[in-house]
Amino acid sequence: MSYIGLTLLALAIVLPLLSLLSASFKSPFEVQTNASLIPEDPTFAAYLPLLSFDGPTPVLRWFMNSVIVSTTSAVLSVVFAALAAFALTRMRFRGRGLVFGVLVATLFVPGFVFLIPNFVTVDRLGLLDSLPALILPSLGGAFGVIFLSGFFAGLPKELEEAASIDGANQWRIFISVMLPQAQGALSTLLVLSFLGAWNDLLWPTYVIFDTNNLTLTAGLPLLQSAHLGNLPAAMAGSVISAVPVLVVFVLAQRKIVESVANVGLKG
Repeated sequence: MSYIGLTLLALAIVLPLLSLLSASFKSPFEVQTNASLIPEDPTFAAYLPLLSFDGPTPVLRWFMNSVIVSTTSAVLSVVFAALAAFALTRMRFRGRGLVFGVLVATLFVPGFVFLIPNFVTVDRLGLLDSLPALILPSLGGAFGVIFLSGFFAGLPKELEEAASIDGANQWRIFISVMLPQAQGALSTLLVLSFLGAWNDLLWPTYVIFDTNNLTLTAGLPLLQSAHLGNLPAAMAGSVISAVPVLVVFVLAQRKIVESVANVGLKG
């Protein structure tokens, strides 16, 4: 019964994705008349108008913007989160518990509450309508710090003590001892940060005004509006947006599950 339930759940998740992929290879007429997942006359016509860096819907430019923003945000988020998590779990200083408590408390605050403060900050820095405006607010998230803190807190103190006896300072301990031990957690956070930045829709619509600076997720509504009578084209844009995310998640799903389980055991 468990396998039957899991199979039904998997079908409920996969079938819409297959339907989306199938519709992108059909003609506008066939989408309306053929409900089968297998197109009668497969065609790439829906993708051809999207392969452009210019025009009202520069999908390829949006795709490149998404790659730049998501990759940069993910890498820098992991760097800052690792530094903060190491300081909170392996270093002793006054107010450490208070700082960690404030970080945990921010997880309970709805994300839209930070829209106006982040907008004002980006505006005063002169970064509105630019890719850095999409990257900067993502670097101060509390989730990554708390996520990595579970790993650093669970590492044996003997490793740190042995490195200290050998003359290593805090920076050397962080680079040579802690980071290699937390490779699984770091890679998992990297993937999660990438997926979060890639799928972000709300923030880009607030700070980006030039169509060419949009990310792919934020540009999809414009694509759908521009192809109201061409459903396959809209579906093709969704496929271009979804496939990279699915590939990244499939490749990293085992590491993500193992890392989250380890956080629960060590935290």
